[in-house]
Amino acid sequence: MSHPTLAIGGTVFLPRSALRDLVTVLRKRGFTVIGPTQVEGVVALRPLTSGQELPRGVRDEQGPGHYRLVPGEPDLSFEYVVGPDSPKRKFFPPVLNLFQFHVDRESFVLDAGPPQVPKLAFLGVRPCELAAIKVQDHVFGADDPRTVRCESETYYCESRRESFLVAVNCTRPGGTCFCASMETGPAAKDGFDLALTELRQGFITAVGSVRGLEICHDLPVREPSGAELELAELKLHIAHEHMGCTLDTQGLKDLLDQSLDHPQWADVAKRCLSCGNCTMVCPTCFCSTVSDSTELAGPKVMRTRRWESCFTHQFSATTAGPVRNTIRGRYRHWLRHKLGTWWDQFGMSGCVGCGRCITWCPVGIDLTAEAAQIRAHSQNSVPPVEEAPV
Repeated sequence: MSHPTLAIGGTVFLPRSALRDLVTVLRKRGFTVIGPTQVEGVVALRPLTSGQELPRGVRDEQGPGHYRLVPGEPDLSFEYVVGPDSPKRKFFPPVLNLFQFHVDRESFVLDAGPPQVPKLAFLGVRPCELAAIKVQDHVFGADDPRTVRCESETYYCESRRESFLVAVNCTRPGGTCFCASMETGPAAKDGFDLALTELRQGFITAVGSVRGLEICHDLPVREPSGAELELAELKLHIAHEHMGCTLDTQGLKDLLDQSLDHPQWADVAKRCLSCGNCTMVCPTCFCSTVSDSTELAGPKVMRTRRWESCFTHQFSATTAGPVRNTIRGRYRHWLRHKLGTWWDQFGMSGCVGCGRCITWCPVGIDLTAEAAQIRAHSQNSVPPVEEAPV
């Protein structure tokens, strides 16, 4: 098949049958391809050896505290949206062994450092996840070492430099999605190598980088027709207008800053389990803790980094005790950080509207509803409420 004129910023049409070719081409270039697979009733990110391993004819139903896979259109491969996993799990692993020593007489001898950075290609990254990657790039200094960040994280930065991102635009938002409110979707704007919009016969494919352009040269792509381009645009417009949730972001940071004693914080604390599920599934949360372990019967010493959650009681512990010793205080800290103080820290929002924190909350707490309640009843119209430590 003759190739159309290819250029960065241009679009081509990728036939549905060529989806397997995309996986093959990426693997031949040395990438481990990570994509959505159906695992124990959820769509989770796992290594792919073939495009045939992608779920097909599967749709998800999501709501506060609810997730279920149901039959969908048999010809479509991306009717579902995000599951509990995100690319963060690969770029910023839940558990990472930083180094291992052994004791030799009176000295420590290095046995192993961090694992080798993998060369990963992600297939099926959603626009909200691209936005989340952009947030973490800023946090860890992968976008520009001069930017304000938490700290420069070597493993993250190196794995990002090695990565290849194939985005899939959302033509069917989930029940907890609010990316339109956060201006992060449903169409990918930047940050991708290739971006696909699914039609029944194939994919309108936007080329976003030099590497994406190179991959297209190895695929049986053609020029998209005017009707195909129009249909893709229509599907994205409909998705934008049919989000599962909405969040009014107008003046939200100032509103939260002025509502520290709002009684809604106590109300949500009565429902919140302080389990930390929302932080574990969030694609932008970056808190971690480092621990050292030694063998009781041997000379080995291991330093390990693990994800941490601001919902744990010991997260804010000091010599005088935890700074946030109530569920009310911990939930307030988390929500204000996501929607407000992240702007102070990094100059952007810490929330990308993926809806995971709503779906995977065991009691179905919806941060968009909590923010709406605070907006509906300003601090000046209600008395402050205190709560005992929990």
